Amino acid sequence: MWLSTFSRVALPALQRSTSAMTCQALRACRRAGQPANPPTTGLTLVQLRGQQTLGSASLPVARHSMRNVRALDEEKLVEVEWEDGGQSLYPFIWLRDNCQCPLCTLQSAQARKLLMSDLDIDTGVDVVEVTNDNKVSIVWPDQHTSVFDAEWLKKRCFSHTARRAMQEELFLNERYYWDSKLRIPTADYQEVLREDKAALAWLLDLRRVGIVYLKGAPAEQGHVAKLAERIGYLRLTFYGHTWQVQDKYMANNVAYTSGKLSLHTDYPALHFAPGVQFLQCIQPAAEGGESEVVDGFHMAEQLQREDPEAFDTLTSLQVDFTDTGTDYCDFMLQSKKRIIDVDAEGRVVRINYNNATRDSVLDLPVQQVQPFYRALNAYVNIMNRPENVVTYHMKPGDIVTFDNWRLLHGRKSYVSRVDTLRHLEGAYLDWDEVMSRLRILRSSVQK
Repeated sequence: MWLSTFSRVALPALQRSTSAMTCQALRACRRAGQPANPPTTGLTLVQLRGQQTLGSASLPVARHSMRNVRALDEEKLVEVEWEDGGQSLYPFIWLRDNCQCPLCTLQSAQARKLLMSDLDIDTGVDVVEVTNDNKVSIVWPDQHTSVFDAEWLKKRCFSHTARRAMQEELFLNERYYWDSKLRIPTADYQEVLREDKAALAWLLDLRRVGIVYLKGAPAEQGHVAKLAERIGYLRLTFYGHTWQVQDKYMANNVAYTSGKLSLHTDYPALHFAPGVQFLQCIQPAAEGGESEVVDGFHMAEQLQREDPEAFDTLTSLQVDFTDTGTDYCDFMLQSKKRIIDVDAEGRVVRINYNNATRDSVLDLPVQQVQPFYRALNAYVNIMNRPENVVTYHMKPGDIVTFDNWRLLHGRKSYVSRVDTLRHLEGAYLDWDEVMSRLRILRSSVQK
């Protein structure tokens, strides 16, 4: 069975680390009254093309037995004592809100039926006990009964480490940062279409590394759409469901010219830019046209380390982007974006930068204009360092798939001849569809 080049390196290490990470998460479901375990990611070190990076794995299925359960009425918590000596605390209100009975939950959709307006947020507990089949049974003051499976509760432990492990399981937030030494993970197009294990390896690499190269597709239009169908559906934009990157007279996009394209993300002029991009080479240029990519998250980390003031500027000031023209239909777009988006924990989650569509309108106080340009210049200079840029040449049929929220991509100028007109076909998807398919594939492959 085929696995991508990256997965051959990373997955064995990830599998070896799974049980250790799980034990760490489960120990974090601590004894009542003891201090919480210090924050930890539950990660293991793996080697990626000579660079030491962080990897993590999903929680495996395990069986856990409960020794005792009791209600802490004053704190409004249910305390579960596990056979391994650990303890977990669950708020009364959370347990009542998440009752799994048919009256409260639509099992066929795994959706809550219980209305918030019917929920007593100050509820107590009448009876709580461990059943003979290792479940927690709770009788509420209105005599409604809720029953919770031990495994279901264990995965939803409220300790810091257990919550962190669950979020990693759901979203795969950890990334493998890289520079010019990266050998782009490679997959076989036909195997990705045919085999779930190959498709899962492809999407895991796409999420972790940010870019995967697919070989073996016919050099003809239609295959980026076929690849998208393996996931779900295409993202329609003003350039169509798919779009053709070719020299065009009176081009409505700088990509449709033969000049150099500076490193950029696509479509920051949309408030919700596409998360994933596919590009297939139908016909390469006669000369030049090599593709370039950088890891925007890694470059942002370097900027924060080398120039914290510039990083703060690009994560706080909003910049205007615009895009105007006619293609699938006519359009006149405007948006406001931070060049570097971070989440509540300060982790970089998205890069929004396209020099071609950065608007001349700059909605900043005049005294912030020079600091903004200084900060942006610092970031671009880091991206353009030779040690940070990966350059590759696409051959007919090759498809590159990459994270448009993370990677910045560009192209060297090229020369076309009448008999060798450069032609790429592109398409977009959103990360919601990609992550949905990844979770489904992971579930089916791990059965």
